[in-house]
Amino acid sequence: MTGKHQTQKPNTPNPRLLRRLLRARDRMDAASHEQWPICRLAQVSGVSEAHFARSFKEAFGVPPHRYLLSRRIERATALLRDTDLPITEIALSVGWESLGTFGRTFRAISGRSPGEFRAHARAEPPPASMQMPACFLKASERPQLKSAVLEKSRP
Repeated sequence: MTGKHQTQKPNTPNPRLLRRLLRARDRMDAASHEQWPICRLAQVSGVSEAHFARSFKEAFGVPPHRYLLSRRIERATALLRDTDLPITEIALSVGWESLGTFGRTFRAISGRSPGEFRAHARAEPPPASMQMPACFLKASERPQLKSAVLEKSRP
């Protein structure tokens, strides 16, 4: 088709909607420690809750909750690796309300408890010739949440 009646490919969000979704994602990135229920995210982006949830997953490949979890885990891994803050303080500062939930979720995603992760990260560093740039290190440690992660255990 030609002219102004061209259609977009399916699963390609229109640019206006994508800008709205990016606005919500940027807010989550800037304040990942805060609670971000779908109703709040939809309000930030100016669309309905159902449309927001569906469109976010189509645009970014994961639902909003999993995206937020990945940002929180990413921040927690950096704090565990680079600071001496207690694990409880890290859990609370990145947005968890319970140390148990944080530990269970962290282990489900990283394969290690927060304490094990910290000990491994602080083990003898590789020689300078083997170190990789920080941006590559962060990208390699970024959690890929393509599957569900339960934050709360069910009876």
